[in-house]
Amino acid sequence: MSAKPEESGATKAPPKSARRRAREFTLQGLYQWRVGGQDEAAIEAHLPELEGFEKADKAFCLKVLRGVLAQREILAGQIGTHIDRAFDELSPVEACVLLIGAFELNHHPETPYRVIINEAIELAKSFGGTDGHKYVNGVLDKLAAELRAAEVEAKRQSR
Repeated sequence: MSAKPEESGATKAPPKSARRRAREFTLQGLYQWRVGGQDEAAIEAHLPELEGFEKADKAFCLKVLRGVLAQREILAGQIGTHIDRAFDELSPVEACVLLIGAFELNHHPETPYRVIINEAIELAKSFGGTDGHKYVNGVLDKLAAELRAAEVEAKRQSR
């Protein structure tokens, strides 16, 4: 008989929050846009067909998806000042994760910047290349210092 996870020392991952799921579906939609050339309407029609979408925060998913698509040039410009190559040369996953993170940093002040960065890191770990999450972390840290200077400084002071 095999040992139960708690007996073997293995821990079961906590269930994903509706927001985490929303970010995952937003990433999938943005990937369809960036790689497949799909437009917003096609992406929005497809997302509800994906397994698990009913467990996501649908309103948040659509708000971020629509916001990123509407502001992609502005967001890419903000990101561009903190990367070592042209934005279009980034991997599609890293680029889309950075767009989501930049949008949230700009438009969701109620979400602490560290939460936004950590969520972006988790997306990059789950869907991106081997060390993509490190790159995402570094870029969003710099962007947060620019966009949320007071919050970042307050966090540093509290350490």
